[in-house]
Amino acid sequence: MLILGSQSPRRKELLAGLDIPFQTVSIDCDERFPEHLQAGDIPLYLAKLKASAYGKPQPGDILITADTIVWLNSRMLGKPHDDNQARQMLHALSGQTHQVFTGVALTSADKQIAFVASTDVTFRCLTDEEINYYVEKYKPLDKAGAYGIQEWIGYIGITSINGSYFNVMGLPVQRLADALYNHFFTSSSKALKEK
Repeated sequence: MLILGSQSPRRKELLAGLDIPFQTVSIDCDERFPEHLQAGDIPLYLAKLKASAYGKPQPGDILITADTIVWLNSRMLGKPHDDNQARQMLHALSGQTHQVFTGVALTSADKQIAFVASTDVTFRCLTDEEINYYVEKYKPLDKAGAYGIQEWIGYIGITSINGSYFNVMGLPVQRLADALYNHFFTSSSKALKEK
């Protein structure tokens, strides 16, 4: 059985798109990380940390844990604490290209496979009115970098992406499927037959 160690509605939606049955669990852990970590090493560390906090899966189970960050000019943008910080983040992203990194760990009773996916995202210059409208209407406090690519701000503000769109949403499902089929299932057809 696949177990998604996340309550993120976006990760649930994306994993459901693979047509493989799964359950979800909440994992509580202290998400602090060593200060020397940079860029993709941060979410990779946190994905593995969440897996450790869950404990060893039962035989036959595969735990999926993930973490996503926005990386702009050598600094991390996590989830904003309030509306003002969300506005500050969007002003920083305006007219810039940033990276979105998602670390994913797949953990079974006898092994762990982990990887990082990276996507470049470019915003056009955003106006104060656009930023205020988005923050007030969409309340992006649960999103790294204070935005969701699949929401209004992505429709009107993002001019280009290089890499996985789904990675920016929080789960690089193509890489995830490859890892499942290459390391845990014998083939995609077997996984579908077991559905």
